[in-house]
Amino acid sequence: MTVHPSLQTYADAWTHSIEAISELVQPLAEGEWNRATPCPAWSVRDVVSHIIGMECEMLGDPRPIHSLPRDLYHVRSEFARYMEMQVDVRRHHTAPEMTSELEYTIIRRNRQLRNENRSPETMVRAPLGAEQTLEQAYRIRAFDVWVHEQDLRVALNAPGNLDSPGALVARDQFISALPKVVAKGAGAPPHSAVVLDVHGPVEFLRTVRVGADGRGTVDGSPSLGPAVTLALDWETYVRLAAGRVRPAAVADRIKIEGDAGLAAAILESFAVTP
Repeated sequence: MTVHPSLQTYADAWTHSIEAISELVQPLAEGEWNRATPCPAWSVRDVVSHIIGMECEMLGDPRPIHSLPRDLYHVRSEFARYMEMQVDVRRHHTAPEMTSELEYTIIRRNRQLRNENRSPETMVRAPLGAEQTLEQAYRIRAFDVWVHEQDLRVALNAPGNLDSPGALVARDQFISALPKVVAKGAGAPPHSAVVLDVHGPVEFLRTVRVGADGRGTVDGSPSLGPAVTLALDWETYVRLAAGRVRPAAVADRIKIEGDAGLAAAILESFAVTP
């Protein structure tokens, strides 16, 4: 593979997750494609359609020309409308059509990865006509595919890969969002600190510190006398950060020490996926 070394981690994580997804859905009966997933309003078919669509965009394929129905209550923004297009256009596809398109898309993307020789700083297309670096695109695809792999595993009662390469990419992506969650979303006061203590298949301890200017930073050093300490397992962290569950539904899986009001505000702001 000629992919740049800084992209290799994301390429490997993407490959691991996309192959796991293919194995999960290959044997599904027609009716199983309609099972609801934790991803709001999306079925197994919808999640796989989204993955296929996003990978086709990475390949440079043109977006489908398709009019969305007006009664899709979960489509409330231009970003959601953009994402829904690739999903809705496949809503009536059969199981064989879904698996064959997924397999063909994986083959094409694997070929693209093998031949990748662009710099990580190369600008490529992003949703809604925006641009992003190639490295950011690789990272987001690895993150997105792993999160959706977990959606499918929950829907199909097939748990696993909570500590896979994609899980580590997701960990870093979620941690990078913590300063915004704590300082901006929850409004933690200046000169305060919040500790996140996560255990399970993926373990980490991070402290978010809010400076005098109200901006947050995150590091791996413990804090003496934090305003809040949240201790929870990795699976619960993922479900909250990905917006798959409300804090009240998993309250028994979260240990809170310190300012209860600030803790509640943090948990209410915890979801960082669009």
